[in-house]
Amino acid sequence: MTSDVSSTIDVAVVGGGPAGLIAAQRLAQAGRSVVVFEKLPTFGRKFLMAGRGGLNLTHSEDFERFAGRYGDREATLRPMLEAFTPADLIAWAEALGQETFVGASGRVFPKVMKASPLLRAWLARLEALGVSLRTRSAFAGWDDDGALLIDGPGGRETWRPRATILAMGGASWPKLGSDAAWTGLLEGQGAGVAPFQAANCGFEVSWSEIFRDRFAGEPLKNVRLTCDGRQARGDAMVAGYGLEGGAVYALGAAPRAAIARDGAAVLTIDLRPDLPAETLERRLSGARGGQSLANHLRKALKLSPVEVNLLREAHGLDLPSQPAALAAAIKAAPIRLTAARPLDRAISAAGGVVFDSLDGLALKARPDVFLAGEMLDWEAPTGGYLLQACFATGVAAAKAATLVAVR
Repeated sequence: MTSDVSSTIDVAVVGGGPAGLIAAQRLAQAGRSVVVFEKLPTFGRKFLMAGRGGLNLTHSEDFERFAGRYGDREATLRPMLEAFTPADLIAWAEALGQETFVGASGRVFPKVMKASPLLRAWLARLEALGVSLRTRSAFAGWDDDGALLIDGPGGRETWRPRATILAMGGASWPKLGSDAAWTGLLEGQGAGVAPFQAANCGFEVSWSEIFRDRFAGEPLKNVRLTCDGRQARGDAMVAGYGLEGGAVYALGAAPRAAIARDGAAVLTIDLRPDLPAETLERRLSGARGGQSLANHLRKALKLSPVEVNLLREAHGLDLPSQPAALAAAIKAAPIRLTAARPLDRAISAAGGVVFDSLDGLALKARPDVFLAGEMLDWEAPTGGYLLQACFATGVAAAKAATLVAVR
């Protein structure tokens, strides 16, 4: 049975993650009546999971470089990022009593290094603003008259808001709510949805059994990675299945594209990006004496055991003995990536509602329905870029919905 609950609410927000909650806050501050529907028993579960690693809110780098992290979607997202900048996100957190700091890598974190105090303060602020927060309430589309359908604890409900914001997440971490169950409902409204793919994920490598067993979990510090014309600098981690870590994630879609095109991607690792090949050659030209090659590399270049053995995985067990050739091998160790890790193991997802289906952030078929967050077809590396775009699109959706929901 369907009950008609309300015909007077200004804006319904569907999704209780960062994009939806910041939209609700902005709407309430603009004097609009707002209800937020979250299908899980609590709000912000993915936000809390992100906080387990310290809650990287945003990044302090130059804005032009920051905006470039969004790749092909830079031009689309730039106006929204300019309207809600990293400085704005920091100010928002501090207004909720959470001081921030900039880490050595330029990433911005709350000083408490947790998400839970920030989320508690945020939900309390929303309640103080009069926002109605409803859990166990799932999006079920629209009825034939265009009313919003919500499956709540007491059954199906019909809501008639003046505007609706959908911020239900993408398809990564489905256990935390982002399961893309909305895809068919939006396609039924004429929205184009690009297939979801794993982003910010590891890639599979056919390591030798000895290397995998000995070095799984070992870091590769300060390396330069190159794949399909894209470069990234930072740390990576050897995993039993292959490679993961920030530098791998920063390559963006390049490895996926190469695997889709060629069946595999060649990832070239520069183990000493701060040293030119000539310097490596000079240091390797010293007398080796009776040292093993591994000891010679350790003493001359401080290569760790995992780095030495990675060279053997890349170039074969018999590494070059000539200094120039060995230096070249260290500067370019090719590793074959065979597949991305499964979507449910990814930090985030590429794909979602394509911007051609939208007029701004409004569905062309339903101009009173706006989208925000990871439902949209964009991706970015870890480092604060994911949360920043979720907040920025949520703010932009709220601004657009405010104009529609004028009393």
